[in-house]
Amino acid sequence: MDRQEFVDRLDERLRTDDYADLDASANGLQVGRRSGTVERVAIAVDAAEATIEEAVERDADVLLVHHGLAWDGFDRLTGLHYDRIEPLVENDVALYVSHLPLDGHQELGNAAVLADRLELAAQEPFGEYGTEYVGVRGTASDPYGVDDLSSWLDAELDTETRVLDFGPEEVEDVGIITGRGVDWIEAAAESGLDAFITGEGKHESYHEARDLGVNVFLAGHYATETLGVRAVGDIAEEWGLETTFIEHPTGL
Repeated sequence: MDRQEFVDRLDERLRTDDYADLDASANGLQVGRRSGTVERVAIAVDAAEATIEEAVERDADVLLVHHGLAWDGFDRLTGLHYDRIEPLVENDVALYVSHLPLDGHQELGNAAVLADRLELAAQEPFGEYGTEYVGVRGTASDPYGVDDLSSWLDAELDTETRVLDFGPEEVEDVGIITGRGVDWIEAAAESGLDAFITGEGKHESYHEARDLGVNVFLAGHYATETLGVRAVGDIAEEWGLETTFIEHPTGL
């Protein structure tokens, strides 16, 4: 596939332009030429030296990630920035990034995929962020016990979930914002949710969850954000491209 066509298809499918004024990440093609072809796509959560080197070793034409390299730009291409970008340029590996567009997407997004796996019904956008949303909410057909939901997340995401269990013992209405979504704990409580699933917490998250009476499941930033890039990888395979997933968990 032509590289420009690949980028254009992803930008359209993920609604990249709609997040241009909202996201600190430079979404879309972040490093590389638009000319050339794409046959093999490497997929990872983070653009880091380890994943970039692995993408080069696997002879990828594009590395597709959730967390890219440019956040509000950078002043100089030196040090860590240079060390990460140099192998991409030298080996003609393009870097495609989808941050908030892949959080908010209601089909391919991290939260949407997790909601589907939980078999949540009546799914709708959750977690307002400017003019867009960055998560999903829905209703479990069979309520979960708090411990049961925690165990399910551990098994499904290969993680160790920490639970702030200050809500009802039975969980039916669930909100999901993956990664660092604890800023929406209050929104979860105001929406009448029994549980809010996210990745990582902050110190004050404990008191917010307790004071607001909501169960908060902290299932890991990395673990909750492997889902969206894998879903996009499935789309790339439908387009006839070879994909390879680079597993590099952080434990956070």
